[in-house]
Amino acid sequence: MSVPLPLPALSPEEAAHSERLVQRIRDVIESSGGWISFERFMEMALYEPGLGYYSAGATKLGEAGDFVTAPEISPLFSRCLANQCSQVLDVTGGHILELGAGSGVMAADVLGELDRQQKLPERYFILEVSADLRERQRALLQQRFPHLMDRIEWLDRLPEEFRGVLIANEVLDALPIQRFRIRGMKVNQLGVTWELGRLDWSEVHADSALEAAVREIESNLGESFADGYTSEINQRLQPWIAGIAASMQQGVALFIDYGLPRRQYYAASRREGTMLCHFRHRFHDDPLINVGVQDIGAWVDFTAVAEAATAAGMHVAGYTTQAHFLIGNGIEQFLAPKDDEELASRLQMARQAMLLTLPGEMGERFKVIGLAKGVELPLRGFSVRDLAATL
Repeated sequence: MSVPLPLPALSPEEAAHSERLVQRIRDVIESSGGWISFERFMEMALYEPGLGYYSAGATKLGEAGDFVTAPEISPLFSRCLANQCSQVLDVTGGHILELGAGSGVMAADVLGELDRQQKLPERYFILEVSADLRERQRALLQQRFPHLMDRIEWLDRLPEEFRGVLIANEVLDALPIQRFRIRGMKVNQLGVTWELGRLDWSEVHADSALEAAVREIESNLGESFADGYTSEINQRLQPWIAGIAASMQQGVALFIDYGLPRRQYYAASRREGTMLCHFRHRFHDDPLINVGVQDIGAWVDFTAVAEAATAAGMHVAGYTTQAHFLIGNGIEQFLAPKDDEELASRLQMARQAMLLTLPGEMGERFKVIGLAKGVELPLRGFSVRDLAATL
């Protein structure tokens, strides 16, 4: 069994930043009677204005950050995504809306490929909660595509009406979750308290909504969770998807994330849940340390995504692995050798393609789900292998 590497020490600036956020969380705990849900803690750790991981200015992506996303690994990912966007836009017209654009590299590569194909959307919207990331995105896009800046617009909320393609890479995993644990025959809710000068875990009996959600999952699975079984539920997912459906007049939403169908997600062997924290390219399972300077996420229950979409009047247009999605969208066309291309460049691109598609890398761990409204188009990204029947 591999032993996790020790986490790097915080810099003085990171430690001071984390302490300010911990103090704010402590104040909320005290004003809430000594306990807050993990969902509330995660919301503050990631999104508290000026202090949360995604709201403050620390570098998050790339070699200098905490993790690397597929668009950061290679432009191949975004160029394939552009091919899928192009197919949908040919039918719907309209716009592209990206949720949580990170460094802006995916937006840049998608726009660059669509510009090359002469298939640009009317507008490229970016909904970004971080003011710091907005500026980084703006600077990158201005540098690479100054002639396209009049098409790009940053939003604070979903547009009231939208037609086209919504894309979100590694967004669902960062939605705040509820954590639960089975104690005897009861469902307990995991939360956070302040004990002996530090943040600590604390359990209370689950509220009626969480208990009902856990019992419904057990009913779907056809068996009860074992004593001590710990996992998570995203109770914000359904209203969040409903908001997207209400905004979208016609189009397709594409979500790319690490996750599983429900039966695999809540397998008996996965008795500690799926939550992971990322800090400087190391991962661990303690969200109560490095608060505000590390990422917190949980794998996605894609069955729950499909159910939320159906309840909101959308339908599942496809569900597959990242590898099959990229193959369906023509990754091989971008790997074809060009006469003026140097061997080193071709080899580098081949290595990048392997990272994106191999089962032991990102190819199977990451999935893509397409949710459609008013579009009956057979999407090319799901043409190689559609796993929607497993949801």
